[in-house]
Amino acid sequence: MSKTHSILINRCKKGDEKAMMQIYDMYCDAMYQISCRYLNEEDAKDAMQESFIKAFNKLNSFTEDFTFGSWLKRIVINHCIDELKKKRLEFVESEITNLSIEDNENDWNFDAAITKQQVFDAIGKLPSKHQIVVKLYLIEGYDHEEISNIIDIPIKTSRTHLRRGRIQLQELLKTHYNEARY
Repeated sequence: MSKTHSILINRCKKGDEKAMMQIYDMYCDAMYQISCRYLNEEDAKDAMQESFIKAFNKLNSFTEDFTFGSWLKRIVINHCIDELKKKRLEFVESEITNLSIEDNENDWNFDAAITKQQVFDAIGKLPSKHQIVVKLYLIEGYDHEEISNIIDIPIKTSRTHLRRGRIQLQELLKTHYNEARY
């Protein structure tokens, strides 16, 4: 973290509202985009605002072990997931019987004819429990242990939701690929 950034954070810790506005201005667009990955636009705005309030209230717990942006991002994602849980999105442990995971969970290759927007649109069509895990893993870069902690599910359930989400995503994108070829 730059010295200027560090000074700004320290001013925020002391309750300096101008410094808080500067931090807000620096991060609001990125945090809004993250919120939009999980919630509709209106709910995303609220979640982003509430996340900043939460972050400023918990600023004394921030340490420079992580960047401020990654610390804030974690708060935003957790808040979005809490909002989804309030809407009764349930993450339940999947029934797993004789499931063999043969394919590589890192195999996220899509045909070059498929755009990034088509991938995002297809993710939005996944069942919610798979969608959240796919977003946390593929877009946010969290591993299964982190996902397990964030949405309070067993690690094997995270793996199962990711695998099923990836398979469904590939099926959805096959349609785009086939349409693009004609």
